[in-house]
Amino acid sequence: MSKILSISTYQPPYTLQQANAEALTKELFYEKIPKLERYLKVFDNGGIDTRHFCVPAEWHRHEHTFEERNNLYIEIATQYSVEVIQACLQNEAFLAAPISPQDIDAIIFVSSTGISTPSIDARVMNQLPFSDRLKRIPLWGLGCAGGAAGVSRAYDFCKAHPQAKVLVVCVELCSLTFQQNDFSKSNLIGASLFADGAACILVCGDDVAIPTKKVTPSIVTTGSKWMPDSENVMGWNIKNNGLHVVFQKSIPSIITTWLGPFIEQFLLEQQLYSEQLDHFIAHPGGKKVLKAYEDTLYLAEQKTDISREILRTHGNMSSPTVLYVLEQFMLNEGQVDDNGLLVALGPGFCAEAVLLKWRE
Repeated sequence: MSKILSISTYQPPYTLQQANAEALTKELFYEKIPKLERYLKVFDNGGIDTRHFCVPAEWHRHEHTFEERNNLYIEIATQYSVEVIQACLQNEAFLAAPISPQDIDAIIFVSSTGISTPSIDARVMNQLPFSDRLKRIPLWGLGCAGGAAGVSRAYDFCKAHPQAKVLVVCVELCSLTFQQNDFSKSNLIGASLFADGAACILVCGDDVAIPTKKVTPSIVTTGSKWMPDSENVMGWNIKNNGLHVVFQKSIPSIITTWLGPFIEQFLLEQQLYSEQLDHFIAHPGGKKVLKAYEDTLYLAEQKTDISREILRTHGNMSSPTVLYVLEQFMLNEGQVDDNGLLVALGPGFCAEAVLLKWRE
């Protein structure tokens, strides 16, 4: 089994209270959206207190071209990636000694909130001393499922290369995608929910022996699920001025009717039931999404407490969010022989599941 040996997350510099985010949205959309007051209730009912952004609130009062947004994305995503990689490779909470970027064999870079060719990982390599033989695996377009998908692809790589050390880096700058002149309900929901963040994990193959200070999770197996003809459930519409968010209100019901049977079958293949999970590491797509997880998998509310707390203090950061949840389990929760299930959903419509077991 490949092992997750270290993890780090990053908090962008601009913090916005949810009440202030609501006031700003009301200011921008006043008299432009019918029944705006009713729709603004999503800010109060979403279970979010604070979010963190790469730009100040004032930035959203002005119009920005796609070019301006994307240039900012490239600059800041590169900066956050460097910060979170360094923190992961030097994390004294997990590692007995720092690891050099030169020792990393592959980097999986996950993002869906900007466009860059070459991908951000190539730009990061100019700032950190990685080997010029490093294998680069950029993943784009997986949205909220990207964090779990990155873990899954790292597992696949380490299964093929048991001596490998792989970084999974997730960076999303959702605030740069906000559309001042998009008066759709999807845009309002996105304004109430999304935030910015970055996370990095170190995944190592079976044959890698790196001393650690904590019991860490091994990846037992992974699973993927795709729903046909579901492109309009979640994603982006790409227009002249940038990325416009797409949401269907059916997402919680999809979790109940479609995700539940997949997770049940996935666990049964490993001779497990949801009741045997010590830890449920869910991407907190929103308050209703967490409730749908609980209902369909028959989970006690306590099983989603950490996901709910990350949602409350950070909002939905898309792909890195599930790694913020995992970080808390790795720091404070995991014990030898504990079972954990990491789950995230995203555009496609798709689900990614990762079965974890804590080992010495």
